[in-house]
Amino acid sequence: MANSGIWLLTWLISFLCCALHVMGAGRAGNGSTRFFDFKVQTLRVTKLCNTKEIVTINKRFPGPVIYAQEGDRIIVNLTNETPYNATIHWHGVRQRRSCWFDGPAYITQCPIQSGQTFRYEFTLAKQKGTLFWHAHVSWLRATVYGAIVVYPKTGVPYPFKRPDEEHIIILGEYWLKDIVQLEREVMESGGIPPPADAFTINGHPGPNYNCSANDVFEIQVVPTKTYLLRLINAALNMENFFAIANHKLTIVETDGEYTKPFVTERVMLGPGQTMNVLVTADQPIGRYSMAMGPYMSAKHVRFQNISAIAYFQYLGAVPHTETLPAKLPSFNDNLAVMTVMDGLRSLNPVKVPKTMDVNLFVTIGVNVNKCASNNCTGLKNGTMAASMNNISFVNPSLSLLEAYYHKIDGYFTEDFPGAPLKFYDFVNGAPNNIPNDTQAMNGTRAKVLKYGSRVQLILQDTGTVTTENHPIHLHGYSFYVVGYGTGNYNPQTAKFNLVDPPYMNTIGVPVGGWAAVRFVADNPGVWFIHCHFDIHQSWGLGTVLIVKNGKGKRERLQRPPANMPRC
Repeated sequence: MANSGIWLLTWLISFLCCALHVMGAGRAGNGSTRFFDFKVQTLRVTKLCNTKEIVTINKRFPGPVIYAQEGDRIIVNLTNETPYNATIHWHGVRQRRSCWFDGPAYITQCPIQSGQTFRYEFTLAKQKGTLFWHAHVSWLRATVYGAIVVYPKTGVPYPFKRPDEEHIIILGEYWLKDIVQLEREVMESGGIPPPADAFTINGHPGPNYNCSANDVFEIQVVPTKTYLLRLINAALNMENFFAIANHKLTIVETDGEYTKPFVTERVMLGPGQTMNVLVTADQPIGRYSMAMGPYMSAKHVRFQNISAIAYFQYLGAVPHTETLPAKLPSFNDNLAVMTVMDGLRSLNPVKVPKTMDVNLFVTIGVNVNKCASNNCTGLKNGTMAASMNNISFVNPSLSLLEAYYHKIDGYFTEDFPGAPLKFYDFVNGAPNNIPNDTQAMNGTRAKVLKYGSRVQLILQDTGTVTTENHPIHLHGYSFYVVGYGTGNYNPQTAKFNLVDPPYMNTIGVPVGGWAAVRFVADNPGVWFIHCHFDIHQSWGLGTVLIVKNGKGKRERLQRPPANMPRC
């Protein structure tokens, strides 16, 4: 009876804490303004038998959670107390007419330099669910990230059974080496970055790594209760599987948008993707592992293949004794990825644009450029690059948004091609019969779209170096993923879902395949579209979509804030 009493008391406290937290967040909203102070600071941490300083927000790793409600206005004062440049991107926030606060360095703002402060202001208009924030300069995203949890408006329930508790699960990568130094060395060498030293779940590597037996994240659960897990992949260069031993995951949201419930044993998230899953504690009392492991679709690439482990521990389970390990798919199990993607549908029928004003066909992939010195360590002694339509994006020395808004010439051109210069067998014909061998062109080129344009974008993976699943993220928008498939895109045979496709902001373009997305260009500004592998972004796998102003005040970009950082 004593144990039963303790069990009941513990459950009651846990339930009340969760309920009060959720209800409190709801009351604070309804269009209220929420203020946050973010300080970019270094934190000394000990992990994997090593002590080092990492860059964080408010000396927290992962960083602080932004809790809000649909319709809230968010104000974040960011002060940079480190010697590095800094910016924050609010990943998945659509920044309606507030492009100045989107955050990617040299795209919408100059970096916030050491000792400087910048104030971000934006509204979570018609948005709810799990999003996240992260650094968008250099490779600081390796440690500078945190969750954004946006609850529905007061009185609006979830479209599924209310969970008994909610937990945030952030997947990450950890390097023993200073990440800024690592980035510098990799880019100077022209080569490929080394694998991460560990995967992490909420900053913890788990017992599979050296000196990490006690560095483990754990969720205490109560039998028969249901838990909402807010999954976020903040990893720098890896896509990852996630599973809980002997437990089913029911997907109810991706990238901040509700989906039809879909039951699976494991999920895969690319960097930049978020997903909400329901898990019911319906197994015998025990300590079940939650595992994060690699999905590597590219060939001949070194990667971390040791899983990070956390625990889904039932109340009353024997501590420090694992009941069952989680089973993850093989690292190159493309079918496991496609099976989940096949199951994703918007919760209700949606209004997908049927007639297109703009059709873009964009090839994506990795290149090898000729070495400009005798010390390049890329493939075939070259310099690694990446491209869209065989153009590697080059960051300008001034914010593109500022250059565009103030009509400052010389920083970019408006001639990004809407299709590759030549069509060929993108998947199987490379590299023997492709244009310019494996060499990419360089440039800061943008594609200009009229306000209100209905846009279809075909993203085609290429095998210039290797076919690979690429997580492509579009800033300022979400889009309907109307189709995807393997091989070369063929408009005659491609099957589209124009009834209830998922609405996402980051799409994994299938390895050796294609993805088709549609959206309406109704948010004026300068919007980055890029691969969310930071190494590919650094190599140039990205471009910019400029959406022009419309006619009325509500269709025009707001004026820039007075305190924009200077380059």
